[in-house]
Amino acid sequence: MKVAEIMTRHVLTVPQDAPVERAAQLMLDHRIGGLPVSGPDGKLVGIVSDSDLLRRAEAGTQKRRPRWLEFVLGPGRLADEYSHAHGRLVCEIMTRDPVTASPHDSLDQVVRLMERKRIHRIPVVDDGLLAGMVTRADLMRALLAAAHHIPEGPVSDEQIRRHLWTELERQPWATPGMVQVHVQDGVVTLSGGVPDPRQIDALRVLAENVPGVRSVQDEMVWCDYLSGAVVDMSDREKAQ
Repeated sequence: MKVAEIMTRHVLTVPQDAPVERAAQLMLDHRIGGLPVSGPDGKLVGIVSDSDLLRRAEAGTQKRRPRWLEFVLGPGRLADEYSHAHGRLVCEIMTRDPVTASPHDSLDQVVRLMERKRIHRIPVVDDGLLAGMVTRADLMRALLAAAHHIPEGPVSDEQIRRHLWTELERQPWATPGMVQVHVQDGVVTLSGGVPDPRQIDALRVLAENVPGVRSVQDEMVWCDYLSGAVVDMSDREKAQ
């Protein structure tokens, strides 16, 4: 799936010379957490978010640090924080040269960007012009849409078992030689032992995601190879 398929196309923007109060009011009125900032030619020049408005002099929330730490941070960092706390125009507090995506990027690329940059929204730019915005909410809507379009799966127990084994053998965390799988009337029973209890949870999730599976019965145990202890599911649940 590509960004163009899920992005919000009609995006609210704010001019770079707008007062900070206007950006705050727009975000409150439309219940959004950030706004692309447009320059005189209409091109994207930055992004302003609610996090840019947290440390403000008007609210008395600007950052305050001991003198020794201010010396360590240096004048550049302190000057930047002062601008964010006291700036009156959007261009004085916005993030310049924001991370952007292309309409042709994959969702995986966008998620990687969000994780690496720790951001919640990414402007989508096409030929230098703002084409839309993709947010974490857009990704969740895509998830819900995909969940409602799960293809029809295997119709027999043997097909379910083969499908499950194919998926199991693809996983780097799995130990197929230590797992037994039984399928009857769409009910999958997992048994055997693994060296890490988290593998049991992952095995159950893997089985639940095989099309055609009605339910999963977990009879797995995990073995501590150092101590030789074997813990079954009932013991594990009591420990939790």
